[in-house]
Amino acid sequence: MILIGQFDSPFTRRVGITLTLYDIAFEHRPWSIMGDADRLAEINPLIRVPTLILSNGDVLIETSSIIDYLDSLVTPENRLLPQINPARYRMLKTISVASGISDMAVRLFYELRLHDAPSPSYMARITRQAEGALRVLEKERAASGSKYWFDEQFSQADIAVTCMWRHLSESHPAIAVPANYPALSAHAVEMEAQPVFEKISQPFIAPA
Repeated sequence: MILIGQFDSPFTRRVGITLTLYDIAFEHRPWSIMGDADRLAEINPLIRVPTLILSNGDVLIETSSIIDYLDSLVTPENRLLPQINPARYRMLKTISVASGISDMAVRLFYELRLHDAPSPSYMARITRQAEGALRVLEKERAASGSKYWFDEQFSQADIAVTCMWRHLSESHPAIAVPANYPALSAHAVEMEAQPVFEKISQPFIAPA
């Protein structure tokens, strides 16, 4: 398999961590959607990452779809996402909130980066969405006494939240203030110390 995308993307990083934990060999091509747009377009017309090229040449796009496919390659007991509700949809909700924050962070960054005069109203709206979602995650984590996000078993929720917080902290430090979200930030720090997070990692690089 070939994973395309840089690991400063919370979405690409989630896939890289999942591949590693599932012990699935892959080649990593750290292409940028800006600097490598032309050759990425030949593989993924949406010019987005992550993009995963399978061994048979098929191409998968969009993080959740890629991870769903990777889940099909391992036994049910080894999957990082529950298969049975309500545990499944509860975890998917947390993952969706974390992913939504990452999406807000990307939108806000490009609004600031690509416009000579960013829209104050748009930036305020995006910031409000991100901060509201962060408060939801903070409340959820603070109410839990378990080692991991859900009980005592590491899961996709831990991956999604940690990747989100790292990206947000480096791209928008004024939003990701640890003192405002102590439980959330402490959890991310603890996860970042694990070998797989250290291995699949890259400091944020502003797209050129």
